[in-house]
Amino acid sequence: MDLNLTGKSVIVAASSKGLGKAVALQFAEEGAHVLISSRNEAELKQTAAYIIEKTGNENVRYQVCDITSPDQINSLIDTAIEWNGKVDVLINNAGGPPAGTFDKFSDEDWQQAFELNLLSFIRLIRGVLPSMRETGTGRIVNIASSSVKQSLDNLILSNTYRAGIVGLSKSLSQELAKDNILINTVGPGRIATDRVTELDGIQANIQGVTVDEIRSKAESSIPMGRYGKPEEFAKTIVFLASGANTYLTGQTIVVDGGLVKAL
Repeated sequence: MDLNLTGKSVIVAASSKGLGKAVALQFAEEGAHVLISSRNEAELKQTAAYIIEKTGNENVRYQVCDITSPDQINSLIDTAIEWNGKVDVLINNAGGPPAGTFDKFSDEDWQQAFELNLLSFIRLIRGVLPSMRETGTGRIVNIASSSVKQSLDNLILSNTYRAGIVGLSKSLSQELAKDNILINTVGPGRIATDRVTELDGIQANIQGVTVDEIRSKAESSIPMGRYGKPEEFAKTIVFLASGANTYLTGQTIVVDGGLVKAL
């Protein structure tokens, strides 16, 4: 299958590590021009060098971007357009908000999570739409969480704002279809990343057990019997953002090895 990604201009937000890094690597393997971003320049530099070495694709650049900053978002998009003349693909991603239950969080906590996990997606989409409309095509994929299908304990901030991403994507799929801009949401289940390790550690502390015990219990609840690999998740993202996807929009897909039982 030809994914038609060679030379395409791709922005991957929050991509110095974890799922974002895996997604950026997969795009680079397909020959895209990939602009990665995060708040940590040292990590970005290291990740860009790693992707170039791993794929042989020299068309990988990085830019520091705090996605809660409108100015830095605009600068990121401007860089992609100056480099490639357009933006073909936007992958929205953000680090997860703090874990905790309702009584733990203040108005400030809710506001920060909103700006990181929902408003940043809105701003990035708003920023790339003029370029996509000008070229008459575009692909947007929003990385959310399996909580968009089934809420997760002790993650009320994530449960709330990730669900907002689904509403945003579904509404925009209706508005943007006439412009041949397809938008979808993908939620990771238990993928082996630092974020999942962190959450496993939190649960281990709460329950007074080891992290290995938490992981073993989690794996026993996954029909495929293991945590997913970042590259397995990334392949789904890349297909949805590729030229091979010509008709799938407004959908929410969970990559979870069968964990979520909700329809």
